[in-house]
Amino acid sequence: MTTPPTALLQADGLVRRYRIAAAAGRPAHHQTVLDGVSIDVQPGETVGIVGESGSGKSTLARLLLGLDRPDAGRVTLDGHAIGSLDRKAIARLMQPVFQDPYGSLNPSFTVDRLLALPLTLRARATGERLDIAHETARLLDQVGLPQRVHGVYPHALSGGQRQRVAIARALAMRPRLLVCDEPTSALDVSVQAQILNLLQDLQRDLGVALLLISHNLGVIGHMATRLYVLQIGRIAESGRTAEVLDAPRHPYTRRLLDAVLEAPGAH
Repeated sequence: MTTPPTALLQADGLVRRYRIAAAAGRPAHHQTVLDGVSIDVQPGETVGIVGESGSGKSTLARLLLGLDRPDAGRVTLDGHAIGSLDRKAIARLMQPVFQDPYGSLNPSFTVDRLLALPLTLRARATGERLDIAHETARLLDQVGLPQRVHGVYPHALSGGQRQRVAIARALAMRPRLLVCDEPTSALDVSVQAQILNLLQDLQRDLGVALLLISHNLGVIGHMATRLYVLQIGRIAESGRTAEVLDAPRHPYTRRLLDAVLEAPGAH
């Protein structure tokens, strides 16, 4: 009997509640942001999570990255409970790419230094003997940036260039999974497709898995082989992307799809 493959990332029954302080005559209470959410990402695949603002996407991302703890349920990374792994072990397996590249990059560091830090950490963790300058140049080339940005500070880069630096920094650890939380929503429309195409190329060339979190079903439909539709903290629908988009079963999914079809330039 064939043993089923171990999911690279798996979440089972995640629940997250936040305490809301008393205000304007209302007593303190707890608000459930996630209610029994289960997802998985297999090695090398691209999975999408789509939902409107307030659906719980960012909270889910924090739990999956180990930046927050669930009130119930568990997250496993490469078969290990994420709470049992130290930050270095998590970083070697999984790296985030956040919505705001400027906010995620230290403005006092040049591009060289931004990339040298994770490369140095990788060398210490694995025992590799790395030529940091060579690896930095290779990473810049990998994400389509010219070598002249080596000594440049983030403020002197465009939004798209900053996101490419953020992606390069994530790749420096050679992770098996990139968790991309709204990676293009802060960028100009003309640049969004370039970043999405870059992520697709990296997934194909490196075999890295992608978990793509977005409010935009069009983005998810373009990228993901499987998707989960998140509505107010619960999975409304999931399945192969083509099947869900061709025949959505849940009214919420149909509403998200209608919004894509009715968007300017969709026809």
